Amino acid sequence: MIALRTFELFQAAVSLLYPQVCTVCGGRTRAGEYLCERCETKAIRIIAPFCQRCSEPFEGAIATTFTCANCAHRTIHFDAAVAAYRGRGIVRQIIHDFKYGRQIHLRHLVARWLYAALDDERVRGRGFDLVVPVPLHPARRRERGFNQASLLAEMLSGRISLPCKQVLKRVRYTTTQTALDRAERMENLHNAFRLRKNTDVRGLRVLLIDDVLTTGSTLSECARILKRSGAISVHAATAARA
Repeated sequence: MIALRTFELFQAAVSLLYPQVCTVCGGRTRAGEYLCERCETKAIRIIAPFCQRCSEPFEGAIATTFTCANCAHRTIHFDAAVAAYRGRGIVRQIIHDFKYGRQIHLRHLVARWLYAALDDERVRGRGFDLVVPVPLHPARRRERGFNQASLLAEMLSGRISLPCKQVLKRVRYTTTQTALDRAERMENLHNAFRLRKNTDVRGLRVLLIDDVLTTGSTLSECARILKRSGAISVHAATAARA
C-alpha cells in the first residue's frame, strides 16, 4: 500500500515537471491521454447505418440491416469486419505516425480504438478461441521494424484474456496496395498467405486483427486461408475503417 502511494506521488510529480501534451496539437491533456478534449472530438466514430459485412458507413435513413453493393457483388471470406472509427483526419494521422513514423508509443491509443470496436453486436459475446494478427512479409517487417497488427493483437489479447498466435505467414512480397482498386488488390493478394507449419486452427473461432480496413481484400484473403484450414468462423476487427 505504501509502495503504491509512493508510485502515485512520483507520477504526480512527473506530471507537474513534464505535463502531458496532445500528440496532435501539443495542448495539455489529462493524465494517461494522448489527445486533448478538442482533438478527441475530431476522431469520428462509425455509427449506423453501415454495411453489416464490412462496416462501410452510409448517410441517410436506413433503418434495417443491409449489405453494401461492394460486398454483395464479390466473394468475402470473413463473416464480418468491425471498426470503431473512420480512418480520416486525426485518426488517419495517428495510425500513419504509428505505422510509418515509428512512434510505437501510439500503439496504446490505436489499441484503445481497436478495443472499442469489440463492443459491436456482431462480435460481442461470440466466444472467440484465438486472436490472429494479419502478417507482414519478412522483408516489409525489416523495413518497418515491426508489424503493427501483431503489436495491436498482442495488446488486445491481454485485455480480453485470449491467446494470440502468429498462425498466418505472408509468403509473397506484394506491391503496395495504396494505388490499387478493389479488384487489383484482390489479385495482388491472391496466394500471398499460408498457414504456418505446426499450427492448427481446426474447429476454432478466430478474431482476425489489423490496424485499418480499406477494401477488406487483405482480411478476406487471410480469412479464406483460415477457413480453408478448418476455422469455424473468422471475424475481423480493426481500429479504423478507411
